[in-house]
Amino acid sequence: MEVIIRPDENAAAMLVAQMVAKEIRANPSIVLGLATGRTMEAVYAVLVQMHEKEGLDFSLCRTFNLDEYVGLGPTDSGSYRYYMNDHLFDHVNIDPRNTHLPDATSPDLDLECERYEALIARNGGIDLQLLGVGKAGHIGFNEPLSALRSRTRVKALTPTTREQNATMFGGPDKVPRRAITMGVGTILECRKCILMATGKNKAEIIAKSVEGPITSMISATALQLHRKCTVVVDEDAASKLAATEYYRWIFENEPEWQAYQ
Repeated sequence: MEVIIRPDENAAAMLVAQMVAKEIRANPSIVLGLATGRTMEAVYAVLVQMHEKEGLDFSLCRTFNLDEYVGLGPTDSGSYRYYMNDHLFDHVNIDPRNTHLPDATSPDLDLECERYEALIARNGGIDLQLLGVGKAGHIGFNEPLSALRSRTRVKALTPTTREQNATMFGGPDKVPRRAITMGVGTILECRKCILMATGKNKAEIIAKSVEGPITSMISATALQLHRKCTVVVDEDAASKLAATEYYRWIFENEPEWQAYQ
């Protein structure tokens, strides 16, 4: 795992977007794992600008989203399909047939989870996975006690998660109680992953996720086991990390990061 600290949210989003764009240009038919939430909105806005101004080409990309709320169809404004269309898919030249989210309205949710796993496998697995982190430390909707080898499945959401997402639904009581999510094991199989977090409200969970012990109570800690994981945070989110000087030295001195400075 590498931790990169940027001055603010905009700089963090710019770096993540640049990293994604680099991967797309190197492999136009890349399989992207995508995340939702307020943190990702800034990243997608930069990617849309890159498409419009620099010709960043999404035409051969294939995408798989981490999760979807049970019971919400694609036209529901609270669904993650709606979110992805609104923030990215409708603004770039991606083929809608190559954009995948779990069908959370399926009459057989267990079968849908198996189908989604099989579809990822048929596409060769995920090359680059984008991740945010919840206040409870979840990646995707892998809430506390999610097994580190877990696969795509239906997961009950904690009150903390529902409170965190309440603004999108007009109150925590209106947030769906369950979601389909990629499992921790599914996520760990991606070839590369980028986790982005910003703001002081993420500082404590970032410190636990990056520098704390690996535990199923905080699914983001499993990323310490990943072979190629980059954590991008702003100064606020980094404020409780212990080894910040080392992380800053990496960005300033390692050749891999010179092109982004």
